[in-house]
Amino acid sequence: MKFGVALVALAAASQLRLMHNSFERPHYTSIAPESHPIDLSQYKDDFVVRTPYTSETLDFLRHNNYRIWSQNGLKRTLDVQMNASSLAHYGSRFDTSKAEVIIPDLAQAIYETYPESKEDFKIENTDFHTMSEVFFKNYRDLEDIHQWLHLLEETYPDMIKLEKIGDTYEGRPFRLVHLSVQDKDVDHGEKKTVVITGGVHAREWISVSTVLYSIYAMVRHWEENPHDSKTLAKLDFLFIPVLNPDGYVYSWETDRLWRKNRQPVVGGDDGSCRGVDIDHSFDYHWTPSSDSACGEEYAGETPFEAYESRLWDEYLNKTNEAHKIYGYIDLHSYDQEILYPYVYSCEHSPRDEENLIELAYGISKSIRWTSGKYYAVSPACLDKDSDLLPDLGSGTALDYMYHHRAYWAYQIKLRDSGSHGFLLPPKYIEAVGEEIAAGFKYFCKFILTSGEAFA
Repeated sequence: MKFGVALVALAAASQLRLMHNSFERPHYTSIAPESHPIDLSQYKDDFVVRTPYTSETLDFLRHNNYRIWSQNGLKRTLDVQMNASSLAHYGSRFDTSKAEVIIPDLAQAIYETYPESKEDFKIENTDFHTMSEVFFKNYRDLEDIHQWLHLLEETYPDMIKLEKIGDTYEGRPFRLVHLSVQDKDVDHGEKKTVVITGGVHAREWISVSTVLYSIYAMVRHWEENPHDSKTLAKLDFLFIPVLNPDGYVYSWETDRLWRKNRQPVVGGDDGSCRGVDIDHSFDYHWTPSSDSACGEEYAGETPFEAYESRLWDEYLNKTNEAHKIYGYIDLHSYDQEILYPYVYSCEHSPRDEENLIELAYGISKSIRWTSGKYYAVSPACLDKDSDLLPDLGSGTALDYMYHHRAYWAYQIKLRDSGSHGFLLPPKYIEAVGEEIAAGFKYFCKFILTSGEAFA
C-alpha cells in the first residue's frame, strides 16, 4: 500500500513536533470545556498536512469533503486538514512520502487565536489612540469592531463616515468606512477612490485586523503629517473590514475555520447546507462550482447569489459617479503573495500588465523594507490553477473589480507562509498591519502619480 511506511513516518513526525511545541498558553485540555471560546473537541486529534498535488489528488480531496486550507499553484502544494483516519484514506490512493505536518495540534492552535478575556477592551475609555493601542493586541469580534469604528467616527467626524449599505441574510448590517480628507481646493468629483476589503472568507481574521489597522495607519499619518493633507485630499477611501459579517460571527461562535457566508443553499443530502463562497459569486466569468453545495468553494447557482456580493455591487452601481475607483486591494490569508488579474484564466492578459507588475513589485519592496518579509508577485491564475480547474478562478472579486471598476487591482495574501496558516497568533497583528500599511502608502502614491493616464 502506498501509505504504509510514509504514513507511519508522518504520524511519528507529528507526535515529535507536538512534544516540542511551545504553546503560548496552557493547553486547552487543562481548562474546563465550559471556559473554552467554542467547542474545541470538534478539532481534537486534527492536524494540517502540506502535500504535493496533481489535478487527480485535488479532485479527490474536494469530492471527499477534505478541508483544503490553501492551494499554492506555484509550489504545487496543498495544505489540508486531516486526522489519522482521513490521512489513511488519502494515503491509500496517493503517495504521502513528501507530505509534512505543519500544524500538529489544530485545537490548541485555534484556542490561542481567541482573546483570553474581553476585559482588556472597554469602550468606556473614549481616547481613540489609547483604545487602538489595546485594540490591536488581539483579534476582535464583530461587536468590538463596530464599537471601535463608532469611536473612530466620533473622534474624526470630518474625516470618517460609517455607511450601512444593506443587511446580510441573518440581518446584520453590512458596513463600510468612508475616509475622506476635506480640502476646499479639491472638488469631490475629482477624487480618485481606493477600495480596501477584508474578511471575505470568515476564518481569515488577520485580513479583518489588517483592514482596520490600515484605517488607523491612515488617520495616524494624517495627524503626524499635516503637510500631506492636500495630497490625501485627492483620494477617497472605502474600507470594508468585514465583507462577510455572518460568516465572521459564526467563526467566532461556532466554527473557527468557517469560510463561506451563512445563507441557506439548495443541495446536500438533507438540504441543510449553508453558505456561498462570496469570492466565487461575482458576475465576471462566473462558472458553476464543481464543489458540492456543502463544499467550501460552492459558488451558488447564479452570479451574485451571495447576499454580500450583491449588496456591494448594488452600492457601486448607485454611487458609480461619486466614486471613480482607481485602486482596489482585497486582503486574504495566507501565503505572502501579491496577485494581479486575471484569476479566471492565464490565457488572457490584463490591460497594462507591465504596469500592474511594476506596481506589485513596488508594494512588495515597501513591505520588505518595513519588516523584512518577502511577498511574492504572480498572476492570480497561477496561484489558483485556473487553467487546471476553471471553476477555481471563476467569479472572483479581483477580476470583477478590475474589469468593471478599478484601474489597479490586487489580491494580497497576508502572513504567514504556512506554519500557522489561518491561525496566525495575535502577536503578529501589528507587524502585519505595519507592513501592509507601508505597501498601501506606496500603492496610493503610485495611483496619484500614474493615474492621470486613465482620467
